[in-house]
Amino acid sequence: MGILKRINKDQQPQGGASGGVPASSSAMPAARPPSEEPSRLDSLRIRRAPSGISAGVGSYSDLRNRVQQALLSELDPRADPRSPETQQRILEAFNSILQEEALTLSRTEKEQLYKQIVAEILGFGPLEPLLLDETITEIMVNGPKNVYIERNGRLERVPVVFENDDHVLRVLDRIVSPLGRRIDESSPMVDARLPDGSRVNAVIRPLAIDGPSITIRKFSKRALTIEDLIRFGSLTKEIAEFLAACVRARLNMIVSGGTGSGKTTLLNVLSNFIPNDERIVTIENAAELRLQQEHVVRLESRPPNIEGKGEVTIRDLVINSLRMRPDRIVIGECRGGEALDMLQAMNTGHDGSMTTLHANSPRDCIARLETMCLMAGMDLPVRAIREQIAAAVDVICQQERLRDGNRKVVKVTEVQGMEGDVITMSDIFEFEQAGIEGGKVIGRIRPTGLRPKFIDRLEAAGIHLPPSVFGIGSGMRY
Repeated sequence: MGILKRINKDQQPQGGASGGVPASSSAMPAARPPSEEPSRLDSLRIRRAPSGISAGVGSYSDLRNRVQQALLSELDPRADPRSPETQQRILEAFNSILQEEALTLSRTEKEQLYKQIVAEILGFGPLEPLLLDETITEIMVNGPKNVYIERNGRLERVPVVFENDDHVLRVLDRIVSPLGRRIDESSPMVDARLPDGSRVNAVIRPLAIDGPSITIRKFSKRALTIEDLIRFGSLTKEIAEFLAACVRARLNMIVSGGTGSGKTTLLNVLSNFIPNDERIVTIENAAELRLQQEHVVRLESRPPNIEGKGEVTIRDLVINSLRMRPDRIVIGECRGGEALDMLQAMNTGHDGSMTTLHANSPRDCIARLETMCLMAGMDLPVRAIREQIAAAVDVICQQERLRDGNRKVVKVTEVQGMEGDVITMSDIFEFEQAGIEGGKVIGRIRPTGLRPKFIDRLEAAGIHLPPSVFGIGSGMRY
């Protein structure tokens, strides 16, 4: 604790006071935005942690742990940790414990200590400020000492560290336990989600050699709209108008793209165009879709228990959903044999269904669908599978993360049918790259001038798109 007194004596700002933390939560200052400069204690810990815990850091860590344990012993384990009464009790107990410790800390240092302890008790520890930063889209923990984030499509390392592997595991357990999931040596991988819907994947030892690995895909607290995607440059007004018409006309759609290309975000936005009077069933591994309609049934797969029993797969849920009288089925992502059941659903009265799929192009998307159908274990000829795909899928929307980190719709493709043994497709919109300037990709998304063959289905649904949407001159007719 000598280091704490020394910091206060030698580095305290002029005019700084060492008064106590306010006795009411309303008097506590708002959480410091992650972009602001951290306190001196936090700076000391961040600066020295990568090269090993020094005596000073150990003293601060010991203090934090001691106060934290004292707080936990004061709290009623049955109390709701996020209720105002519990938070007020935490603040009062914190002030009392600091008085008993008789520490010489500045106001700023006490506030920083309080926020860190509350993050450990009520939140997700060192990850809490990263989760609160809305500019961050992904958080990657590579062991306790290496934490990276993605911001504006770019990766960067951040000065955030855990104490050790056990500290990471405690935070991880706080994430997965409320969901009925577990992660241990017998089950060292898990997919989960945070209360706000953000997706979490974790791998621990012995699979993760350098320590527990956590990947968090964050989602915006505010649901994005099609206007937001237009403003971001992810798509054009014409593409937005066309895709909205396809959803309303109950065309079957697949959003294809690579990892982190924005597939789920686009699927969420497109789902907003589903009419409110339809019954929607969503099926996911970890529930991340946030549909705005009232009549939505959300289903989530379940891993096997410790005895290897009780697993419920995506395919099980797809088969069961057909008995739930859905108007539309929305599958978060197709990865295996459930693709065949999805295609059959699309071909048997569940028009307007949607899903996402990992693929680098619309043609690759078709090839992956074929492969996943074969994974269903049915001894079907390839031609039969292709006929199912050609009859079921109407539109493939290809999403891509460009070199500069921007996410764009690079192709909108119609699946037209079969010619011989080949599925025929036609691009309706495509992205043309002109070059790179200042590290940014320059280009435009343009219509190809071709009309989709399903234009009659749009017309039958009462949707009339002007020829200009497809790049056809106003003097030309459909």
